[in-house]
Amino acid sequence: MNDKRTHRNTIFVEEAEVLQQQVFDGQQFILRVHAPQCAARAQPGTFAHLTCDPAVPMRRPLSIMRANASEGWIEFLYKIVGDGLRHLASRRPGDTLSVMGPIGQPFRASSQRPRPVLIGGGVGIPPMVFFSEWLHRDDDHDWQPMVFMGSELPFPFTVKPSTIVVPGIPDGVIGCMPLLDDWGIPSRLASLSGFAGCYDGFVTTLADHWLMSLPRETLGEIELFACGPTPMLRAAAALAKKHELPCQVSLEEFMACAVGGCAGCVVEVRTADGPAMKRVCVDGPVFDAYSVF
Repeated sequence: MNDKRTHRNTIFVEEAEVLQQQVFDGQQFILRVHAPQCAARAQPGTFAHLTCDPAVPMRRPLSIMRANASEGWIEFLYKIVGDGLRHLASRRPGDTLSVMGPIGQPFRASSQRPRPVLIGGGVGIPPMVFFSEWLHRDDDHDWQPMVFMGSELPFPFTVKPSTIVVPGIPDGVIGCMPLLDDWGIPSRLASLSGFAGCYDGFVTTLADHWLMSLPRETLGEIELFACGPTPMLRAAAALAKKHELPCQVSLEEFMACAVGGCAGCVVEVRTADGPAMKRVCVDGPVFDAYSVF
């Protein structure tokens, strides 16, 4: 970022009413809250900082999975890790919690690369859902996305056979996220947990299998976007390098203030002027993969 203050006056704090809390296997939850200011400005890859409970002073950063500006709600997918999110999981419709957001730099698709490939692993799935919806609703461009998702926990949706045929996908790998299928966006799933219809292996290996089936001219229209655990992001960057593709990654990092003040989430990034320390919260969380890995 050239102007370190570009995030100012773009982050809002509002008392959000809990609208819905869905429970899934593996202590996973989808939380929907009414936060109209955040919903109106959220972009794929941005996140919000939530107060989980009055008894827990530190907020928790959660990626935004969906946002509806007209109805004023935003959704988060999270799994219980620690006491903060355990308290958050106890919140019920009608409760209120403080939401600060949207925060961070989003994914940015290029019209020169109209075939974005989205790779989400575990809690890195939410930004890929949001990004998919954004591409689906963008009537100004003819996006042709492909989505790959990986999880060792049961997926937080009912896996169904896809109605969209995708050449180059291994036989039997037909499981998809139904919501994406409804939008006309092909998706395929990967897991080492033996789930039916899913690729038995890493999600990046599945993506590599598909990319290797494509002609050179098609590869020239692809850009990779990835969010998930650091080893997966490193593998995504290596995959991009193998196929000579641009790649954006959304980093996960522990955060305290989440608005750039404490510098507790800095990572080293390569720039034209040499190595620099960047804050994941406001300089990211989305970075060029080659500058990080």
